[in-house]
Amino acid sequence: MSTNKGGGGGKKKEVKKETKLGMAYKKDDNFGEWYSEVVVNSEMIEYYDISGCYILRPWAMEIWELLKEFFDAEIKKLKLKPYYFPLFVTENVLQKEKDHIEGFAPEVAWVTKSGKSDLEAPIAIRPTSETVMYPYFSKWIRSHRDLPLKCNQWCNVVRWEFSNPTPFIRSREFLWQEGHTVFATKEEADEEVLQILELYRRIYEEFLAVPVSKGRKSEMEKFAGGLYTTSVEAFIPNTGRGIQGATSHCLGQNFAKMFDITFENEKGERSMVWQNSWAYTTRSIGVMVMTHGDDKGLVLPPKVAPIQVIVIPVPFKDADTTGIKGACESAVYTLNQAGIRADLDARENYSPGWKYSQWEMKGVPLRIEIGPKDLANKQVRIVRRDNGTKVDIPSTDLVEQVRVLLDGFQANLLETAKAKRDACIVIISTWDEFIAALNDKKLILAPWCDEEEVEKDVKARTKGELGAAKTLCTPFDQPDLPSGTVCFASGKPAQKWSFWGRSY
Repeated sequence: MSTNKGGGGGKKKEVKKETKLGMAYKKDDNFGEWYSEVVVNSEMIEYYDISGCYILRPWAMEIWELLKEFFDAEIKKLKLKPYYFPLFVTENVLQKEKDHIEGFAPEVAWVTKSGKSDLEAPIAIRPTSETVMYPYFSKWIRSHRDLPLKCNQWCNVVRWEFSNPTPFIRSREFLWQEGHTVFATKEEADEEVLQILELYRRIYEEFLAVPVSKGRKSEMEKFAGGLYTTSVEAFIPNTGRGIQGATSHCLGQNFAKMFDITFENEKGERSMVWQNSWAYTTRSIGVMVMTHGDDKGLVLPPKVAPIQVIVIPVPFKDADTTGIKGACESAVYTLNQAGIRADLDARENYSPGWKYSQWEMKGVPLRIEIGPKDLANKQVRIVRRDNGTKVDIPSTDLVEQVRVLLDGFQANLLETAKAKRDACIVIISTWDEFIAALNDKKLILAPWCDEEEVEKDVKARTKGELGAAKTLCTPFDQPDLPSGTVCFASGKPAQKWSFWGRSY
């Protein structure tokens, strides 16, 4: 609704007040502005006075807590233990693993003063915690009986980004979990990498209703200092950009060498350990917003919606307001007792229409309206946020019907997002096809020779205002590669199919 429709007269003024909730930008017209508007207007974030830092409000934090509840329970089944390591790390420790620090160096924030006096040596704020933790792993691990060591911490990290800070997607401080595990054998490490990656897939697909591809990163894109990196990759059709959803790394024995993490095996010999590290962040919330949001605001998957059902009384003049309010309170109580997150909007200073707009903006999956007719017929009206369909159901069937609708809503979001993502996938075989698909905002599946120099060359040749193209991942689900297939970029024999595109 546009905001310029209000004219004179009392009633018009009320309508004008209601339209203030509308969005100024449309998702398809100006995606960047639309996204900023959605995350602020839905009360997920507030901008802070330091660029690239954001205040996460309850509407975002409650989603993060619901994801945390699921993931924490799952990793505890895998015998992960909770730890908390300090935020600070000394310069000499941070720089111990050269490739690792080179990968993070431009983003490291340093503390150089205490009050007015300079510190003797600058102290870094963790961009990730490998170098914080591993000196102590070396101290704690002596024998094969000390393995595996499995540690997870929920914390914040700081990466002083300079390129286009975006709420949730690229911020200078963000929340995450980081798991760090130590094993006696590579087989155990390899197995866990995939177990964790599957949990990340479940976070995105089962909870956030965002389709992802599981795969392996190229040598150029892998975690600095690691052996190999696996990831779940999402895609944003509106911008034609891939986005890394979460990563699970096998670090091999590289950090064990640097930090002297060894153990005495069963034969009494010293052996080097194998290590993994893995993480997902509050970026996941931003990916969900980008995937499902529409021109009315957020659309939240029921599994992560802080409120799954909002109940709104719709009293008319001379209606039995007490009876309507009682029916609304009863509906909320019944749903809450059944484990459904429901709430009542009983504010009297806002009209029902204004409330509808606000809860649509906040993305609540289902709205229940109860007016005089509903009260008389012992029914409620339910409106879906995703497609706007309305259904009247008897109050006696409330819990059962709401459950069916929530399940259908969750499934529909994933199906719709998957159809949109799949419609963007283009399989190419030549450079010209690659450039055409890239300019058409596609997710490109291409045969590749798997050579780092070729990837660097693709990056260099596609540099421009929109950013260079790169490999997103080599999907585990590989299509057939007929013999004689050549790399799209080099003409050399192709080794694999990889996803390419621009990315966040």
